Amino acid sequence: MPFLRLQTNQTLNEEEKAALCKLMSECIAERLGKSEDYVMVSVDADSTMTFAATDRPCAFLELKSIGLSTDNTGDLSKHICQMIQQNLGVGPDRIYIEFSDVDRALWGWNGKTF
Repeated sequence: MPFLRLQTNQTLNEEEKAALCKLMSECIAERLGKSEDYVMVSVDADSTMTFAATDRPCAFLELKSIGLSTDNTGDLSKHICQMIQQNLGVGPDRIYIEFSDVDRALWGWNGKTF
């Protein structure tokens, strides 16, 4: 049920995108204490983006999950920023993350909701 979407102006080839998806999936599953069987990750690279009026490397991430607590978001932000900096060279000051706690009735899967 967790969904993490990364949008960045950094260029990645398909192999790099796949490796980053796997790494982010593992990180989110571990940090949220959820099975990786339910984690979905999307990487949109080479997007036209600006942050603070420049096109220097930047990233925007969305993390949506059922039961996402504000108690976790500080830790999640720290680890996600570290991961993006290590793998894309985007500094934490050039990253925005949107956290969304989704109601079970508003998250569909397998022809039903959670």
